[in-house]
Amino acid sequence: MAARVLVIGSGGREHTLAWKLAQSPHVKQVLVAPGNAGTASAGKISNAAVSINDHTALARFCKDEKIELVVVGPEAPLAAGIVGDLTSAGVRCFGPTAQAALLESSKKFAKEFMDRHGVPTAQWRAFTSPEDACSFIMSADFPALVVKASGLAAGKGVIVAKSKAEACEAVQEIMQEKSFGAAGETVVVEELLEGEEVSCLCFTDGKTVAPMPPAQDHKRLLDGDRGPNTGGMGAYCPAPQVPKDLLVKIKNTILQRTVDGMQQEGVPYTGILYAGIMLTKDGPKVLEFNCRFGDPECQVILPLLKSDLYEVIQSTFDGLLSESPPVWLENHSAVTVVMASGGYPGAYTKGVEITGFPEAQALGLQVFHAGTALKDAKVVTSGGRVLTVTAVRENLMSALDEARKGLAALKFEGAVYRKDIGFRAVAFLQRPRGLTYKDSGVDIAAGNMLVKKIQPLAKATSRPGCSVDLGGFAGLFDLKAAGFKDPLLASGTDGVGTKLKIAQLCNKHDSIGQDLVAMCVNDILAQGQEGQLSEEEMARTFNCGVGAALVVSKDQTEQILHDIRQHQEDAWVIGSVVECPE
Repeated sequence: MAARVLVIGSGGREHTLAWKLAQSPHVKQVLVAPGNAGTASAGKISNAAVSINDHTALARFCKDEKIELVVVGPEAPLAAGIVGDLTSAGVRCFGPTAQAALLESSKKFAKEFMDRHGVPTAQWRAFTSPEDACSFIMSADFPALVVKASGLAAGKGVIVAKSKAEACEAVQEIMQEKSFGAAGETVVVEELLEGEEVSCLCFTDGKTVAPMPPAQDHKRLLDGDRGPNTGGMGAYCPAPQVPKDLLVKIKNTILQRTVDGMQQEGVPYTGILYAGIMLTKDGPKVLEFNCRFGDPECQVILPLLKSDLYEVIQSTFDGLLSESPPVWLENHSAVTVVMASGGYPGAYTKGVEITGFPEAQALGLQVFHAGTALKDAKVVTSGGRVLTVTAVRENLMSALDEARKGLAALKFEGAVYRKDIGFRAVAFLQRPRGLTYKDSGVDIAAGNMLVKKIQPLAKATSRPGCSVDLGGFAGLFDLKAAGFKDPLLASGTDGVGTKLKIAQLCNKHDSIGQDLVAMCVNDILAQGQEGQLSEEEMARTFNCGVGAALVVSKDQTEQILHDIRQHQEDAWVIGSVVECPE
């Protein structure tokens, strides 16, 4: 039976969530509260006139309208306990509870949590006294130049100072001038980290984490990362600065460790976990946590999701992410650029007409509304960040070019947008670099992942006397412990070129290991040594001995490993597995 879904929020992120949910055959209608001009009437999507702050009334609305799922966009409702309140009323609500959302709503709590669970982050101290904070800034043995309001400040509560004096001014601005209100009653003073900043998000059901492709946001208003901080002026995904092996490290040392830590503390975390990360010379370190999709990261990540978003969300409720992880569009890039009102992030004019939507959509672009409203059947501006233009293409440069065409088509007076979104990725991709293993056709990351996968197989074939770690290039074997008395060892070494050429010509790779073993066994037997097994048996069971290689095509790997395990013969040393891309 098709479901009715309610999305909470009014920005580009919420328009994107509604757009993606509406693609599901399981969903017949998506309501957005309060929504914007883009969600007012678009196929399955429409706005709902219901208060999102009165959770009792909201729960009653969900029951009356037969809403089966509520998806929360912004952080404020999460911090206010919307998930717990709706869940208690019998309404499924996607996101962490208020207690779990402290990872975002209290930077002090998040830093203490990371210290408790060994999640890498910057050095820090929290203060409720501006005098104490400034004293610490002046005396710290690290560059204490980052000043943060501990509470929620709509993504703008961070000041990165250029000097100690400027950092002290930031403390005064936050704590005494109350530039962020109650959010600044406690400040966190942090070490200034150097490196590349990226956004790493995941779905989690409280146990399993399913990472999304990494993205990079652009916080500053103007090109070249100049001007004031904003909620975000654009993003791209995936970020090439985060290769697969680094993403695995981030998953294990940050995302999984955080979810496990929350579970250990009796506060299961389900929903979206977003880690803002600095890629330092000492490895990835957490700058901050968010407990929901970022905006504009959502607008570049979800267009790359091949899976049904409704099904993914249901998997998080049911604890089934490990069985059905989300699938992502490969070999494509997404770019989104924010169009903002003139004057943003300060005062700006509202009610300015926007034109060019048909032209932008004709280019195959997605235009997600944020600060827009309908007035006399026309779309007008109603906020600081007005629209986000998203392009998905086969590579980053093509996506950047297409997004720029959309920006040229859309028009409203005073529009401000950055023309250099993705400049760091372009610089990274064009940087001079030496030859790598991957350039030579060997994917070390893929090899490491396969080695990890076959660890149980290797362990199952261990025997007395074997002393080696999986993945090593050499090992020790204690003949006495294996039961031999006064043994002599014979070894054989042979070339493999001819056999490999024949295998390539015949497109038959699964018997190479047998051929190599048989060849080596013959040479050993010619020395007058007696093997522990017959030549035929040794070849059949892949007991390859020292120095043998088993080469198979990619689609045969699992079958060969299965065959090895089925024979249940003793393996002395299992070495390294590498994967060559086709």
